[in-house]
Amino acid sequence: MLSVQGQGLIFTIIIFLCCVIVVHAFVLAKIGYRTLHKKLPPEQPPKEPKKNDPVYFIVEKKKKRVKSEYTAPREIKFK
Repeated sequence: MLSVQGQGLIFTIIIFLCCVIVVHAFVLAKIGYRTLHKKLPPEQPPKEPKKNDPVYFIVEKKKKRVKSEYTAPREIKFK
């Protein structure tokens, strides 16, 4: 069916996948074993929300516009 090279390629891929699966399973088992003996920290009671300080807006008082006195109009001469 397959040539010798084709069979070798298929067996190489199968062995590679088996090795990857075994290594990942070992790493995950190691992580899981480490977490078995850990104690979770006790839950702290929920803190009350901090009340915000009041916000003060600085508002300037409106000033009356000073009425300006107009002078007599000047005459413009074009040359």
